[in-house]
Amino acid sequence: MPLDPDRFRSILSRFASGITVVTARDAEGRDHGMTVSAFCSVSLVPPLVLICIDAAASMHGLLMQQEAVTINVLAEGQEAISRRFADTETVRFEGIGFSRGELGAAVLDDVLAHLEGRVVARHPAGDHTIFVVEADEGSTRRERPLLYYRSGYAQLER
Repeated sequence: MPLDPDRFRSILSRFASGITVVTARDAEGRDHGMTVSAFCSVSLVPPLVLICIDAAASMHGLLMQQEAVTINVLAEGQEAISRRFADTETVRFEGIGFSRGELGAAVLDDVLAHLEGRVVARHPAGDHTIFVVEADEGSTRRERPLLYYRSGYAQLER
């Protein structure tokens, strides 16, 4: 018998993860973005990562059509940005600094790292879709990551 959702969520909350904001532009050139913690590497050659998006999420439909995306990995001082892009009622890009990436999606200012790429595969998985992204561009900064652990924000201490 499968685990009940509450117990499953409690167990998974013990896995610390980084936080990303995934951005893309629609056909009219409007920016879209959302906070995503379900992100990981898949392959070095070719350079593949995956993100998992709830089918009910605001960006799901766009990502089912759009190929170009940017994955912004948040730095420790960017909790407010994570909260803003997780809030469905907020105008997400208002007052947020960003530049335009090579593929057109927003690269948020002062992020720990970013990857720009194209969605190369989509796989339904329960109430989510797994989007496989092949990375074309990226950059890093010397900062510490913003982490999510046990349903709250945490910082790396070394």
